[in-house]
Amino acid sequence: MKIDKDFLGKLFEQATMTPQLRQCFDLRTSEADTSQRMLIALLPGTVVPIHKHEDTTESVICLCGKLDEVIYEEVVAYENAASEALPMGMDAQDVTRKVEYREVQRIHLCPTEAKYGCQIPKGAWHTVELIGPSVIFEAKDGAFKG
Repeated sequence: MKIDKDFLGKLFEQATMTPQLRQCFDLRTSEADTSQRMLIALLPGTVVPIHKHEDTTESVICLCGKLDEVIYEEVVAYENAASEALPMGMDAQDVTRKVEYREVQRIHLCPTEAKYGCQIPKGAWHTVELIGPSVIFEAKDGAFKG
């Protein structure tokens, strides 16, 4: 198998036909392979929800295009219905847990600028923000589920 301009062009073409505007290509050679190695074509408009991987570091290499890997920290606040200080003995059902994410790092990837890749630490909340159509190589422990 060759990964060249034609191959990536076909991956981009397939991405245009998906509602998510992205297409994954699994690079594993058998179902017994428990790693995750894939190429992902991403088009502007795709949304990658903020997520984390509890058990593995994620390696990302940008083959073409331009994007930002964005790392967040989780910020949790607890409020009661009246948004006042919680009175002693308040029942947990009266409390709302509000989760937000605060950006802590932005890693710009663009091979034409010699910015090729990064490692996302295990357990780090992150997403991808596209600047232009891009293809990334992504690797992490554990087989792809989804």
